[in-house]
Amino acid sequence: MAKEWILNSAMNRFQLNFKRNVGPTSESIRQCAPKTIDQWREYYFRHVKPEDHIESLGKKLYTKITGVIRGEVEQITEQDCIDYMLQLVTDRTFDGYMTEIKTIYGQLEEELGVKIEPAPDRWDRLYNIDFFIKIKGQYIGIQIKPLHQGIQLPQIFKEKSLQQETHEKFTGEYGGKVFYVYSAKSGDKKTIMNREVIGEILDEIERLKKINLI
Repeated sequence: MAKEWILNSAMNRFQLNFKRNVGPTSESIRQCAPKTIDQWREYYFRHVKPEDHIESLGKKLYTKITGVIRGEVEQITEQDCIDYMLQLVTDRTFDGYMTEIKTIYGQLEEELGVKIEPAPDRWDRLYNIDFFIKIKGQYIGIQIKPLHQGIQLPQIFKEKSLQQETHEKFTGEYGGKVFYVYSAKSGDKKTIMNREVIGEILDEIERLKKINLI
C-alpha cells in the first residue's frame, strides 16, 4: 500500500500519466471496447503507445523517486515534521477560518449597503459578536458562523441558547439585535446560507433609524 502511494504520488507530480505521455487512454479503451485485459493491452500497444515507450516512463519514474524525491526526503529533519504538523493544525486552520469569515463579511456588507466593522475584543468576550453595524449611536451585532460537514442542527441551537443571554444584554445596552449569519461552501465559493437574515438585518436597520427620528 505504501509503495503504491509513493509510485502514484511521484507519477502525478511529474505528470508521467498525462495524456501527452500515455495517450488518450479513456477514449482509446472505449474505441477498443475490450472483453479481456489481453485485448486491451494488444490494442493499446499497437494503436496508442508502444510497450517500450511505457517502459521508458517507468524507468523515468524510478529515476525521479530514487534521485529527486530521495534527495528531498533526506533533507527533511524531525523539526521540519514537527513544525509542519503544528502549522497545519493551528496556523493553516486559522487562516482558512479567517478567510471564510472575511469572504462572508464582504458579501454581507455588499448586500446590506452599510459599513460593517469588526467588534472590539471586549464585545467578543462579553457579548459573543464578531462584527457590528452602527446606526446613529446604536449598534446591531453580527456573529458569523462557518458551517462544515458534521455540524448538526442541535449543535447550532444549543450554541444559540447558551449565547442568548449575552445577546440580550447587548441589545439592552446598545439598542440593536444580534444576528447569526451562517456560511457554507456552495460549489467553489463560500456563501451565506440563511439568506433571510439579510432582510431581517435591513428591517432592524430601519427600525433603529426610525427610533432616532422620534
